[in-house]
Amino acid sequence: MFSYEEIKTIRKQFTIFKKKNIIYFDNAATTQKPFKVIKAIKKYYCNFNSNVNRSFHFLGQFSSNCLELSRNNVQSFINAKYREEIIFTSGATESINLIAFCIYKFIKTSDNIIISHSEHHSNITPWQVLSQKKKANLKVIPVNSEGELNLRIFKKLITKKTKLISISHVTNTFGIINPIKRLIKTAHKYNSLVLIDGSQAISHITIDVQNLDCDFYVFSSHKMYGPTGLGILYGKKKILDKFPPYKCGGGMIEKVTLKKTIFYGLPFKLEAGTPNIAGIIGTNKALNFIVNYSIRKINTYETKLLKYAIKILSNIKGIKIYYKNSKLTKILSFNIENIHSFDLGKLLNNHGIAVRTGKHCAQPIMNYLKINGTIRISFAIYNTIEEIDIFYNSLIKCLSFF
Repeated sequence: MFSYEEIKTIRKQFTIFKKKNIIYFDNAATTQKPFKVIKAIKKYYCNFNSNVNRSFHFLGQFSSNCLELSRNNVQSFINAKYREEIIFTSGATESINLIAFCIYKFIKTSDNIIISHSEHHSNITPWQVLSQKKKANLKVIPVNSEGELNLRIFKKLITKKTKLISISHVTNTFGIINPIKRLIKTAHKYNSLVLIDGSQAISHITIDVQNLDCDFYVFSSHKMYGPTGLGILYGKKKILDKFPPYKCGGGMIEKVTLKKTIFYGLPFKLEAGTPNIAGIIGTNKALNFIVNYSIRKINTYETKLLKYAIKILSNIKGIKIYYKNSKLTKILSFNIENIHSFDLGKLLNNHGIAVRTGKHCAQPIMNYLKINGTIRISFAIYNTIEEIDIFYNSLIKCLSFF
């Protein structure tokens, strides 16, 4: 557990808190960036800007080495078996779309793909499009009264025709931790591939892809104190080796004639064009930041914040905290009776408090619950108990307007 002084030291590393008097509770959307990440990006552009894996001059070599060092550190961070299992993309969204594109030829008419009712749109629409094009079936795992996946129905949905299951590790709307290891174990009995969207888990829960035995794990750097525009796709080497190139261009080609192109192997065949070099270098520093403070300690601290927030907010008349008795991490969604989430969020903004309101890119689960959205607060390492107290008092003042 972090001490009060340690949290003060951590907060000082985030420039935004020095310049703005804000309480930032929208970390599920994106986290703030420590100065070391910003400095690394600036240093790259100012001191050794060059393209990678192309030139043999010292700038090109240095940039290439920095990029590959980041790949190695991502591999270590999630315990991938091979470094070439780490593919750099523009975000978790592109990572999912890459997989959907590459498994297209392996999906046949009447095959099925399984998702859950509580997925982010980015983990719904690619599978809808793929299923429609291939005339496959898209099946949906419903949730129970506690917002958790109905595993009894899941076992009825999965068959020998199930080719892929794509599930979030942590739901972005309610912060529920899904039992992904159990899902993966069941799926593999049917020879189904499993994709885990780790966007809301990556900086909060220790990830070991070999222990999970997932086939794919995707996440975005900007949700783990890194820069925007950079995503990670982990995939088992034996599967990625079978994938065709997702895009074609420089950096992934071994030989070209006007009649034929020979592509490099992994990871380069899935990384066409100039990558987000600065973003990759910045991500390396974000990884170092998390490792330095220990993801287990971060998780313990954020759990303390979450439990305190649930306890104090439960005192408010007319509040509905969604699924507070389920297994949650760092996300808390709630509504106040007869008050629209947008209206309350706007008033909180006037108090200098940043929260997310609305449907959180998860319209199906909101429609299922018959609500127009929620107020979502989400925590990170730099948040404090004192901020929760200020939030609570501000919320009480806002409610007096209604």
